[in-house]
Amino acid sequence: MSASAWSAFRAKRSRHLGLVLAVLGLGACKGTTPAGAEAIEPPPEVVAAVAEAPAARRMPEGEAQPPRLALGTHGAVSSAELNASQVGVEILKKGGNAVDAAVAVGFALAVTHPSAGNLGGGGFMVVRMSDGSVAAFDYREEAPGAASRDMYLDAKGEPSNERLLGPKAAGIPGTVAGLGLAHARFGSLPWKDVVEPAVVLARDGHELDSFHVEDLEYGADRMDKAGYAESAALYRKPDGSAYAVGDRWVQPRLAATLQAIADGGPRAFYEGPLAATMAQEVSEAGGIWRAEDLAAYQAKEREPIVFSYRGHEIITMPPPSAGGVVLRQLLAASEALDLRQYPWRGVDEVHLFVEAMRRTYADRNMLLGDPDFVTLPMQELLDVRYVRQRMSDIDPRHATPSDQVGAGLPAGRESEQTTHFSVVDGEGNAVSNTYTLNLGFGAKYVVPTAAVLLNNEMDDFSVKPGSPNIFGLVQGEPNKIEPGKRMLSSMTPTLVVADGELRAVVGTPGGPTITTTVATVLRGMLDYGLSLDEAIASPRVHHQWKPDQIWAEERLDPKVEQGLIERGHEIRKRSGMGHANSIEVDPQTRGFRAVADVERDGGAAVAY
Repeated sequence: MSASAWSAFRAKRSRHLGLVLAVLGLGACKGTTPAGAEAIEPPPEVVAAVAEAPAARRMPEGEAQPPRLALGTHGAVSSAELNASQVGVEILKKGGNAVDAAVAVGFALAVTHPSAGNLGGGGFMVVRMSDGSVAAFDYREEAPGAASRDMYLDAKGEPSNERLLGPKAAGIPGTVAGLGLAHARFGSLPWKDVVEPAVVLARDGHELDSFHVEDLEYGADRMDKAGYAESAALYRKPDGSAYAVGDRWVQPRLAATLQAIADGGPRAFYEGPLAATMAQEVSEAGGIWRAEDLAAYQAKEREPIVFSYRGHEIITMPPPSAGGVVLRQLLAASEALDLRQYPWRGVDEVHLFVEAMRRTYADRNMLLGDPDFVTLPMQELLDVRYVRQRMSDIDPRHATPSDQVGAGLPAGRESEQTTHFSVVDGEGNAVSNTYTLNLGFGAKYVVPTAAVLLNNEMDDFSVKPGSPNIFGLVQGEPNKIEPGKRMLSSMTPTLVVADGELRAVVGTPGGPTITTTVATVLRGMLDYGLSLDEAIASPRVHHQWKPDQIWAEERLDPKVEQGLIERGHEIRKRSGMGHANSIEVDPQTRGFRAVADVERDGGAAVAY
């Protein structure tokens, strides 16, 4: 699509914008669940330790809001936290490229956004360089060598709390290796230069705003309830009191760990004194890590999923992320059902999109896993003809019960505390990166000497195939636990290209809602001509096959909600889903429009 055609296409959005603004102006009844709707609740014995933080927060009145929108021509970063976004832009100003900046942001978030930014977790990164070369980096966590299929089943054969809390819940982290591999492939600055800003933030500290204070106390409280008081103490003042707005948070132990990584390179995290100490302390605390598990870990470069949608090239992540497969199916279904003929976020469009979600998530949950361990039917799943066949039984007037929808071929989850960031530089290089600890503050356990907060990603495996994990996803045999295997994910870092030029960098956290949020943002832009910020502001809905219910944001028009109920859907209300920190590129000026999803949970966009 040419720049002029793009502009003409985007001009269409004016006739939809009134509807969008009208929807945003109407709020549904807060905190209500229609009669008969099935609520998703974690096991009562672990509610206190793993309960999620509020999905949508606003700064108190009088406190400065982080920048939601930033415009620039030289570079842009949109992430969950202002200090980290500023670190990324400073790297760009020093001559680094988008990959250098992304690596710096990833390390900075481990310091300033500890509920999700991490050294002890893992994720996925999609890169496109200005010469058109693309890469997908898989740095998902792995099951330790001592892991076994039934390791989390109790005497009654039911999943135990060990899959969620404490060091036994942690997979072998991939973040440091993944950032290192991306830098080795595409970085232009010395490794130490991109890690050093995080060292400084941890060593010298950073000033806390209300988001930071809330997160720190939330994490400390959950660690206390989980029985890890020593870990909780790292998120409070030396006297045990909570931090306040304006305080400076200094993390000397984490600074030392980051300095070791800066000096010794990425492998310093996996081999040598630091790795040996981590393995020993995790084992002593009840985990099953061994030094050889860390030494064996390698990030992997995989072939990205690339497909065409509405004249645009979509570049996204392959398994063990299910995100790219589901995104392909959802967008192919949108074309097959011709969803753009219906008003945006109206009852017809939402109903049909939800029915497409129901079918794609049945495939996702039962057919996908780590491609290094199971043979995946990728060719069939990505085939438009297969998607059309899957959508052929949708009733435009009635919801299909999920029990009547199985996987279409013979034969996880991340929490809201995953985090996503997007980076673009002045040369047109771009990075879309999503990484996580799983639940907010992961396993609620910090390795003492290294001050590395551990993930609880082992629950993203099918701990008991056919039974739901803590967020209700029912998954199958391909995602069972095996030593060295990577658990299935929903993370969907995505790039959009038209006429050989970058158009957008998109992604979000949000667990199983990640892919449906990315699909919603892309459909708003490419089907309805919305700007990136308009698409991000649009109400979101989600269906994941089982449990058989729609998760709907409170900003969804109550009339649409009622129409969905009349068609047989059950609805569970949520204040927000995901935080789609993304960047749009103007094809005429080549300027950047960085958008942070501030309305849903903070974030900061910075450009220059």
